[in-house]
Amino acid sequence: MSMAIYPGTFDPLTLGHVSLVRRARTVFGRIVVAVAKDTSKTPLFSLDERVAMAREVFAFDEGIEVEGFSGLLVDYVSRRGANVILRGLRAVSDFEYEFQMALMNRKLHREIQTVFLMTDYRWMYLSSTIIKEAAKHGANIKGMVPDQLVPHVYARFAELRAEGKL
Repeated sequence: MSMAIYPGTFDPLTLGHVSLVRRARTVFGRIVVAVAKDTSKTPLFSLDERVAMAREVFAFDEGIEVEGFSGLLVDYVSRRGANVILRGLRAVSDFEYEFQMALMNRKLHREIQTVFLMTDYRWMYLSSTIIKEAAKHGANIKGMVPDQLVPHVYARFAELRAEGKL
């Protein structure tokens, strides 16, 4: 059974991410949603929180598992015994960065392939960054992230406001 690793920070997981994973599941036998610890971004949620939220979303999806990882992605993929990295593309602007990463990953581990899936047109405008910015200012994010995650996002911003960090 083929396995693909879908890496990201998922801070938070969006409906675009969910759509991509479920569509990829029709192509690959197993999908591992690999939540990255190491990121150049400053996450809103801790690694453990992001993993727990993604597990909650995919709890009833057969063939989809969620796991945190740190270090180089290609090393993680190799340790998992996989040879496919799954990446989503929203727009042409994503391609240049993703193409560079795919080439670097091939240079580091020739046996690992990167497969790109286009995001469903309904989610092309979505990103975790945009969702966080909207939620921070009280906008309605329902219909952009899985329903069970909406309260987590609002609660985190309420915590940050209460701590004087916003």
